[in-house]
Amino acid sequence: MSSTDAIPDHDPFAVFETWFAQARTTEPNDPNAMALATATPDGHPSVRMVLLKGHGPDGFVFYTNFQSRKGIELAANGHVALLFHWKSLRRQIRIEGVISEVTAAEADAYFASRHRESQLGSAASDQSRPLASRDVYIDRVAALRAQYPTGDVPRPAHWSGYRVRPDAIEFWQDREFRLHERRRFVRIGETADWTSTMLYP
Repeated sequence: MSSTDAIPDHDPFAVFETWFAQARTTEPNDPNAMALATATPDGHPSVRMVLLKGHGPDGFVFYTNFQSRKGIELAANGHVALLFHWKSLRRQIRIEGVISEVTAAEADAYFASRHRESQLGSAASDQSRPLASRDVYIDRVAALRAQYPTGDVPRPAHWSGYRVRPDAIEFWQDREFRLHERRRFVRIGETADWTSTMLYP
């Protein structure tokens, strides 16, 4: 394996941007899909797929219902992990960090950018709570559609976003015969600097 094959050892955000740009051209669906792992205060884990809606040196952004199971877990324990897996590229990226809420202006702007039907669906949903039948949910969507016949639907107060500020980012590249390549970046304290270490696969 030549040195040109190696995962770069500097600026994990630049590596992420390069890999993400490639995934957007090769993944058949949702290259921005990522697994979000949370845990309850007593350590019970749960994981689900969410969509990345913004990223940069300040973190990785996703949106959700704060009253959902993940919203309740995030309110109690702000330490999370993210996982991107791009099968088309045979790559994955693991991210560990702590959440903070996006601003109301950011949440408003993203909610307004969504398709109107998605706005209605989010506003009508008591996410993660018991539902007697799908018809109940569809009826709630229809009622909101009648209440707001034109224009955008107001963003519910309990619907917003989180930004994950990473403390560690790990890149994994598949290689033949399972001689995979891994590089882990760890933030140095509260600075913008990182250490970088190769790991055995």
